[in-house]
Amino acid sequence: MKRVNQYKKLFNVEKEIDLKELKTSYRNLVKEWHPDKFRETDEKHAEAEIKSKEIIDGYHFLVSIAPQTREANLEEYNRTISEAGIADYQHKGNLLEISFTNGTTYEYFGVNKKLFIKFISSDKQVRFAKRNIYNSFLYRKSKKDLELETA
Repeated sequence: MKRVNQYKKLFNVEKEIDLKELKTSYRNLVKEWHPDKFRETDEKHAEAEIKSKEIIDGYHFLVSIAPQTREANLEEYNRTISEAGIADYQHKGNLLEISFTNGTTYEYFGVNKKLFIKFISSDKQVRFAKRNIYNSFLYRKSKKDLELETA
């Protein structure tokens, strides 16, 4: 959730993400922090390169968790969680990444260690995840999957 809040702050998103407003904010930030705006000898050039990468990453991240994006992909998500089994999972901090047997991977934000331990200790992980994780936490299709789709 720290990453979500960091990017929302960067783009001045207070509550729900609106794609139209996000795009406008993104364009304004890119104009302000584009590295070509500064000479290479200028000390702000290096800062602008870092900031522009953060802006691009943040934009793609927020688009991936926006309600409009989730709504557009809801049918595929529901098919995955109801038909595919769990192939693999990783937990780091409060991020749970679940790879499904159909090749799709989703990231779930805010899954604490206590819940993760219950998940891995469960004799029926798919059932546990359906009841306690899949529709209870903010999620997005993993960046790994998005990179494979665009390749």
